[in-house]
Parts: sequence; C-alpha cells; structure tokens
Amino acid sequence: MGSWAARLAPLTRRISRKYDPKFSFLRDVQKVGTREAEGMLILAIVLISLALVFYTIGVWAERLKKTLTWPHVALFGLGLLFDASGTEVMRRIAAAGNSTMSNAPDGSLAQILSITMAITGLIALILMAVHFFWALIVMIKGTERAKAIFHKFSVTVWAIWLVPYLTGMVSSMVA
Repeated sequence: MGSWAARLAPLTRRISRKYDPKFSFLRDVQKVGTREAEGMLILAIVLISLALVFYTIGVWAERLKKTLTWPHVALFGLGLLFDASGTEVMRRIAAAGNSTMSNAPDGSLAQILSITMAITGLIALILMAVHFFWALIVMIKGTERAKAIFHKFSVTVWAIWLVPYLTGMVSSMVA
C-alpha cells in the first residue's frame, strides 16, 4: 500500500478536471495558453491576498478594540468575498488542467501540500462564512457581552484560514 496521498491522487485529479460544460469560461480556459493561465493565476493570487489583507485587518482591529463593530463585519465580508472569488478562479484553473500542482507526481510534497490546501481551504471558507454571518447576527441581535467576546472566535478562524494560505504558497514554491 502506498501513502494516503498516493491513494487520493487519482481521485483528486478526477475531481479537479471535471467541470460543468454550461460555464463557457471553463471552455475558454481550456483553450488558453500558458501566458493566459499565468494571468489567471496572478488574478487568483491577488484575490486571495486581498482576502488576507481585509480579513487580517478586520480580525485584529476587532481584537484591539475588544468589541465587534460594523466596520469589522464589513472587513470580514470583504475577506470572505475575495477569498471565495480567488478560490473559484483557482478551481477553474485546476479544472482546465493548467495547474502545475494538478500534474505533480503521486506522493510528492507538492501533491501532499496541494491536497492539504484543498481540504483546509474548504474548511476555512466555510468557517469564514459562518464567522461573517455570526458577526451579522451578533451585531443585529447580540448583547454587548456577545460583541465583547466575539474576537476569540475571530482569531481562531483567522488562524485556521492561514493554513491553506500558507500551504498554497509553499506548494507553489516546491511544485
């Protein structure tokens, strides 16, 4: 038996290469050359990095203020928007087979990091959405105490979000 990453590799490739033919964008991505794919990768990196900037500012500003405010919620929302957008662009690049990581050898460090990024990225995106909607609820219906302790959850979600960000960065360096 091989490693767990080697066993997951064929499944990961099948999932990343499937796409919905209704999206003409994906058909266009499959036709583009390396230069256009690199442009899309740059777009994805910029979007994910903007997510990092807005989400980090929101989380740490809330922590320093020691209470949740509407500007913090707006920053969480922007972080979520940019992260979801960047993730979608990356998904489309992978679906078109233009990703160096989707072609990494079975069991390689790049493949293991790529799988880790995909799994933790999904978890982090879900947690960011829960965090954002919970922040909305706390601001609309919450007590002052709820607003004051909300930052504990924020820092935890932010720390979890850093895992796929950093593994994605490292995996692209070793691919």
